[in-house]
Amino acid sequence: MDILRKVREYREEQETLKWEGTLEDYLELLKERPYLAQSAHSRVYQMIQDQGIEEIDGHKQYNFFKDQIFGLEESLERLIEEYFHPAAKRLDVRKRILLLMGPVSGGKSTLVTLLKRGLEEYTFTDKGAVYAIKGCPMHEDPLHLIPHHLRAEFEQDYGIRIEGNLSPLNVMRLEEEYKGRIEDVLVERVFFSEDKRTGIGTFSPSDPKSQDIADLTGSIDFSTIAEYGSESDPRAYRFDGELNKANRGMMEFQEMLKSDEKFLWHLLSLTQEGNFKAGRFALISADELIVAHTNESEYRSFISNKKNEALHSRMIVMPIPYNLKMSKEEQIYQKMIQESDIKDVHIAPHTLKVAAMFTTLTRLKESAKGSISLLKKMYLYDGQTVEGFSDTDVPELKKEFNDEGMSGIDPRYVINRISSTIIKKEMNSINALDVLRSLKDGLDAHASISKEQRESYLNFISIARKEYDELAKKEVQKAFVYSYEESAKTLMDNYLDNVEAFCNKSKLEDPLTGEEMQPDEKLMRSIEEQIGISENAKKAFREEILIRISAYARKGKKFDYQSHERLREAIQKKLFADLKDVVKITTSSKTPDEQQLKKMNEVVATLIDEYGYNSTSANDLLRYVGSLLNR
Repeated sequence: MDILRKVREYREEQETLKWEGTLEDYLELLKERPYLAQSAHSRVYQMIQDQGIEEIDGHKQYNFFKDQIFGLEESLERLIEEYFHPAAKRLDVRKRILLLMGPVSGGKSTLVTLLKRGLEEYTFTDKGAVYAIKGCPMHEDPLHLIPHHLRAEFEQDYGIRIEGNLSPLNVMRLEEEYKGRIEDVLVERVFFSEDKRTGIGTFSPSDPKSQDIADLTGSIDFSTIAEYGSESDPRAYRFDGELNKANRGMMEFQEMLKSDEKFLWHLLSLTQEGNFKAGRFALISADELIVAHTNESEYRSFISNKKNEALHSRMIVMPIPYNLKMSKEEQIYQKMIQESDIKDVHIAPHTLKVAAMFTTLTRLKESAKGSISLLKKMYLYDGQTVEGFSDTDVPELKKEFNDEGMSGIDPRYVINRISSTIIKKEMNSINALDVLRSLKDGLDAHASISKEQRESYLNFISIARKEYDELAKKEVQKAFVYSYEESAKTLMDNYLDNVEAFCNKSKLEDPLTGEEMQPDEKLMRSIEEQIGISENAKKAFREEILIRISAYARKGKKFDYQSHERLREAIQKKLFADLKDVVKITTSSKTPDEQQLKKMNEVVATLIDEYGYNSTSANDLLRYVGSLLNR
């Protein structure tokens, strides 16, 4: 790629988006595109909407967050439907600080960063375009120039409601530079940028003794006092605080509840009235979304203090718990690994899944109903089939605890342990056992884990190990069966012949003698039992298979080994059970004979080609499964 050419093309493209004109020109734009005058909250909401929405399992999923935030679909739906949507409609909720509250590494900062980066990009689009009074350090809304006595009439003509007053600096500029002629005031298109401090601000609390309120509201430029003669002259003031620079967009208030009170009280007027006090000026209007985040313990401490009631009443608190879906947790690890320097290390299949099992178990709470274990609850939350339960049980289980997911092991711990394992052992391939071992070793050094929690977490590691044992055996089973695929197909054809005869109450013909035979009940049951089909359920299962065969025939399709997932699983298990002794011998023999070695190589090749292993992890898996089968 010619990177410099790409940079030039991008720069030229940005140049074409620039616009400058008078207020009169801007009003002409508004007649055609009234959405240009939308509020900060509306702009954020539209940005998310424009990316598209899907409905999955009864919940809205927003493409804006896709591939970036995993397992927080319900929290995001609540955030958008209960905050951004009504705020965009100018309902009272927009006069509240949005406080994201949740455990460390739960996605709060990622969510805010996505909104900030999204806004930056959105202002380069037609729908997200932002226009401001040229030369204004607060990139003020040009419609503030419209006099108050004409605003009702303006709303009737344009369908746009104007809120806010002209800032002190622009009041002076209007009189001195434009002689009061608002129609001549220059307007320009602006593009949000956190780096350039345009439309996006970030405030992070530091030592209260040294941090100045000017970081939020701007400060006096003492070098200009002699020139302008007064501290109350707007030209002698730097409108460069985070609240000034975040006007028209959003401001992130990091670890908000760690801030000194004087900083928090400044937000009261801004959220409720849309203005704040700076220097020796009248109140300054600002239209911005304030997003803060904190952890649960700091939030509890904050609300227990009666002095904070006024500020608390001006907050919308959105819990952002840890993800509780195992498969989504695995995606989080995949994303974190892709963003790291360990992405070139081979990670054997199921490694991240087993780590996700452990972390998800640490975040779940035991149901008082007692009929469901944490393991079953984990699978049920993940959308998997759990005997005796259905999807309809999930909402009831979630209602049982309001704070489920607000504690447990965070994703960073898992990635840190994976990284530690790779770096210490200089490994180029890791598997589930390596990671489980590392997770266990790291618990002793985890400062925030109590002795009771450690015992509980060790138990979860043990549960994850047992689940991995089953996964490993199934993986080898599939690889061996793949090598015996012709045997699997023959066994299936034999089963289907017997099922057809059973359902039609007919007999089979012996291929050698030509004699008529009854359907082989022993063969059919030996296969059906592999997937838990009871004696009472066998007839319904066999009829279901026959119906599926008929449906395929009507469509002109052939019913084969891949056509029925449960039957395929049963055939694989039956074949593997018959081959178990072969597997034991092949995987545990120190001096395998030529036939065993050939079979071993075939299985290793299958694991590499079909299931994503490399040579090291495939051989490790075979040895491990061999040891399991020999126990």
